[in-house]
This record gives sequence, C-alpha cells and structure tokens, in this order.
Amino acid sequence: MTTKNTRFKLLAVVLGTIGFSMSAMSADVVVDRKGVIPYVTDSRNVVVTSGAGACVRAGASWSPAAAEQATDTNGKPLACSCDPDLIAKEKCEPPKPVAAPRPAPKPAEQKVKISTDTLFDFDKATLRPEGKAKLDEVVAQLGKYNVEVILAVGHADRIGRDAYNQKLSERRADAVKAYLTSKGVPANRIYTEGKGETMPVTGDKCKNMGPENRNNKKLIDCLQPDRRVEIQVIGTDK
Repeated sequence: MTTKNTRFKLLAVVLGTIGFSMSAMSADVVVDRKGVIPYVTDSRNVVVTSGAGACVRAGASWSPAAAEQATDTNGKPLACSCDPDLIAKEKCEPPKPVAAPRPAPKPAEQKVKISTDTLFDFDKATLRPEGKAKLDEVVAQLGKYNVEVILAVGHADRIGRDAYNQKLSERRADAVKAYLTSKGVPANRIYTEGKGETMPVTGDKCKNMGPENRNNKKLIDCLQPDRRVEIQVIGTDK
C-alpha cells in the first residue's frame, strides 16, 4: 500500500472489531470513451463495481440503449459485461481479432477490509455515535489517497416488508453520504445504493428464534450485523 500510484480499493464493512485482509480484484471492464457512458468509471476508464461485483450505473446517464451503444476497448457493448440480460446474445460475440500492441501490465490492485461496529439501530437510519467514530477513522484514511469514487451500499435485516426494507437501506446509505460530506468529502465523489434485505451477513445464525417481528428482541439483537452500510473507496496513493 506504500508504492506510488498503486491502485487500491478500500472496503469498510460493518461487522465487529478492527481487522485487515487482502484479496485479488476481478477482471476490469475498460470503457472506450465515446458518447454517453452509462456506468461510473475511475481515472483508468475502468467500470466501477460494487462489493457484490455489479457494475455501478451512472444515474440519469444509464438506460438500456446507452448500455448497448457504449463499448469497451474491444468493441463489445458494455451491457454484455454489466447487464447481459438486457442485450441479445449474438451482439456479445467477440469481434474478429485485430493485431494490436500488447498492453502494458496494469498496477496490482488490492482490497483492504476494515471491520467496524454496527452503524444503525433496528428500524433506524440514524448513525449511532459508535458508527460516526468508525466513519471518522475512514475519513482519516482518505487523506492518504487521491480518492476517485466512493460507493456507499446500505443494507437491512429481514424483519418487515421487502419494500420497506429496501427504502430503509437506501436511507442508511444516504445517512453515511451526508456524514462523509459533513467531514469534507466531496459529495460528487460519493454514490449510494440500497440492497434491502437481500444480502445478509448473518447467514443461518439467527434461524429458529421465534416470530420475525419487532417484538422479538432476541432475533433483533441476532440480526444486528445485517443493519449496515458497506463503503468501497477507489483511488491511488498520494
């Protein structure tokens, strides 16, 4: 992490105590910058992906037509890699090979995971004091890097209706963005998204704990790790 211009991704996941781990990143989708670019990209023109590996759509710039018209540097529509269900399979066949110089190797990428305490109480989108303290630690680390994109992805536990939990997860992501912005992080660098209750981290840990409602304190306490926002930061060393 100390080498100049080393690429990195910083992922703050709300789980428990402070800890670090490294893992390799997946293959990049490099954009051919012509016309409307429907996905968020970094300074290398690489499409930014969420922690789950999904391409991050660029708000109002994204549409199925734009995803099909924009291409990567191999001439393939970006939808082939990012939204394959929206494009005919034959349009994603590889183009005829064209002789080209071998590209220079890309800098190694690293992912650093910082585990923090839970940010939110049950059915709340207000940051806890402990959550603010952990976000302050993330902000302090941002000063070491040239930050390009920050993704804040909100999550909810499984208690309640799906539609309600989706909105709750979005409000939690917005709360994190507002706090980071209040600490001087440029708002136009932060993208938010909500995943509702679809990506729990508790797994089968909380099975067979009685009725799934707001009166079951034992279940609510068990599901607390699912009430979180995951932060992914992309940039370069200063």
